[in-house]
Amino acid sequence: MLSIPGHPGRTCDGWSRRELLRAGGLSLLGVSLPDILRLEAQAAAKSETRPGAKAKSVIMVFLQGGPSHIDIWDPKPNAPSNIRGEFKPIKTKVDGIQVSETMPMMAEAMDKVTLIRSMSYTPAGLFNHTAAMYQMMTGWAPDKVSPSGQLEPPSPRDFPHMGCHIGRMIPPDVPMFPFVEMPRPLQESNVIGKGGAAGFLGKAHDPYRLYQDPNKEIKLDDLTMRPEVSQSRMKDRFDLLKGINGSMKDLEKAVSSYALDSYYEKAFDLVLSGKARDAFDLDKEPEKTRERYGRFTFGQSLLTARRLIEAGTRFVQVNWPSVANGNPETEAWDTHAANFGPLKNLHCPKLDRGLSALIEDMDRRGMLKDTLVVCTGEFGRSPKLGVSTSGNVNSPDGRDHWPYCYSAVVAGAGTKRGVQYGASDAQASSPSDKPVHPVDLVATIYHSMGINPQMEVLNDLKQPRALVEGSPVLGLFA
Repeated sequence: MLSIPGHPGRTCDGWSRRELLRAGGLSLLGVSLPDILRLEAQAAAKSETRPGAKAKSVIMVFLQGGPSHIDIWDPKPNAPSNIRGEFKPIKTKVDGIQVSETMPMMAEAMDKVTLIRSMSYTPAGLFNHTAAMYQMMTGWAPDKVSPSGQLEPPSPRDFPHMGCHIGRMIPPDVPMFPFVEMPRPLQESNVIGKGGAAGFLGKAHDPYRLYQDPNKEIKLDDLTMRPEVSQSRMKDRFDLLKGINGSMKDLEKAVSSYALDSYYEKAFDLVLSGKARDAFDLDKEPEKTRERYGRFTFGQSLLTARRLIEAGTRFVQVNWPSVANGNPETEAWDTHAANFGPLKNLHCPKLDRGLSALIEDMDRRGMLKDTLVVCTGEFGRSPKLGVSTSGNVNSPDGRDHWPYCYSAVVAGAGTKRGVQYGASDAQASSPSDKPVHPVDLVATIYHSMGINPQMEVLNDLKQPRALVEGSPVLGLFA
């Protein structure tokens, strides 16, 4: 299990979900995890939800680092060579929609998704990865938290990740984790996890973080009973405490931190039933399925995401398994120094195989009826090659950060199939039709889950704040 330096188990903000689970044994069931579940249920009772929502769960496929939209989703074959680049467009299953030759499998799956080509925003100040990821995860610009919003570590005053809000307001119907993040944290340089936590909601609402490679054997010690405690012994001890609780007076129940109720039963079930452990066990999948997703970290993470949704998790986020500003030759999307080689040989083959497998697999299983799948990055790349747009140095075939126009893919939960939403100009530099701000995409995710994006929540100072700055993009839905 990856351990992030500087993140102790106990802080002034409370225990993290991971450390609470690590406590293990009956003490886990008696204090920590039930408290988490109770908090989630109490919050859910106060949430504002809308009838008729089609999404019961969300998979966010986050391509951290900023993939080049013009080289993947939005080719411009008639643009000058220093803009169109090296790749040729190919036809898809949808008449009138072309994608890059780097995405042949997604070309065949295009009839199942909506391709947004008009993602756009103008940043306040420098547009680095951290600020952009924070905005995409929380629905709030980072300058609403601090004057700069640049390269700042996570804070308990941050706005919560949308998955934390969703898991709090609509907890799972079964004993499962509300929100799972994998296989690595959001990261730029030494800033780890900005925008990926519960912020002012408190650490009890943080995601369950599986920072391991699901293409290898994973360890789930925090979901496994201690070897010296058998299932029968655990059940006996649980029944004993349940009986004691039943004989307590109401006042004693109210003041006792060890009183058992339905949330203790959920916590007990989570550990004892093995449901969560089974969801992470890819050995239960046919080898053919695993090969279809791709036997690499990203592909197997997407397969795990599908299994988690099947098991009852509300929100799963799969982060591209490389640091945002890493070396593009080792799979980072941040293609300042080299763009075409890494996209052709590393990034796009894995994205193409994994994402198309997820879409087709979920559609075949009927899961797209009530699961929203979103695939995007924090921004795109500069249309012109070799120019500096963010203060970075770029090679002649490199592309810099570009938040003014980029692409996203959405599927399922009542969104339209086989359509393009919005359009970019002749150089893919700005939207020419139906611009979509990242915070509007976040609002759309809430809307699809039946949550009013305009509802008020209380921050750490008990001040009312809108859930998200944006408004849902209703044109994405059929």
